[in-house]
Amino acid sequence: MTDSFDAVAYNRAAWDREVENSNEWTRPVGPEAIARARAGDWSIVLIGYQAVPRDWFPAELAGVDVLCLASGGGQQGPVLSAAGATVTVLDNSQRQLDRDREVAAREGLDVRTVLGDMRDLSVFPDASFDVVFNPVSNVFCPDLAPVWRESYRVLRPGGVLMAGFMNPDVFIFDVTALEERDELVVRHPLPFSSLDLPDAERERSYGTGPIEYSHTLTAQIGGQLAAGFSLTHFEEAPHHADATARYLPGYFATRATKP
Repeated sequence: MTDSFDAVAYNRAAWDREVENSNEWTRPVGPEAIARARAGDWSIVLIGYQAVPRDWFPAELAGVDVLCLASGGGQQGPVLSAAGATVTVLDNSQRQLDRDREVAAREGLDVRTVLGDMRDLSVFPDASFDVVFNPVSNVFCPDLAPVWRESYRVLRPGGVLMAGFMNPDVFIFDVTALEERDELVVRHPLPFSSLDLPDAERERSYGTGPIEYSHTLTAQIGGQLAAGFSLTHFEEAPHHADATARYLPGYFATRATKP
């Protein structure tokens, strides 16, 4: 890769391909999930397959402005809309946003979609939202400080940021050994980026998937605190799809508020 490599453009194309390949995070929810949400029976995930605790959300979603940040795919946004929230979905992939529009059209939901980089929310005025919901996606983002600063800016006082992210320790393992043989072979120092791998190895380990970046807990949790947030809740969960689940949590989730 060259110094002029555009990670945003690369990952946009990569996630468009993931939609074509029917990655599980690109498959929109069905009518049954929307019907349940309209009846008040709903849940969405922030990390892996673990439902977000309901008390992380406002007691009532009617009239609550939610930004689903880097959260396209026709999953979380439509469910929150059906539950009563006013939902905007920002994502780097047009095809992922198409999934949200498909569900909205099918179910008669009002979901706004915006194509963009999660680090740049300048399209939104200050204090535009009550909730920013950011499932595991900053693993595809080179730097996090702008994400937390922008999330803080667009939230109203008392607003809530929910963020899911990878445990950076999972990146120390050789990907091929992990995925092909379920073996935990320690290989990579941290911080890690798949961008740093030789082209042939990156293609073998990651295929045409997006570039991934490990981020320290200082950048994840400390970054939220530095942006002005107050941390209120913390959860962890095993990675839903690889052998690390037998030994350590693969995901972390935080709930934080803007004072």
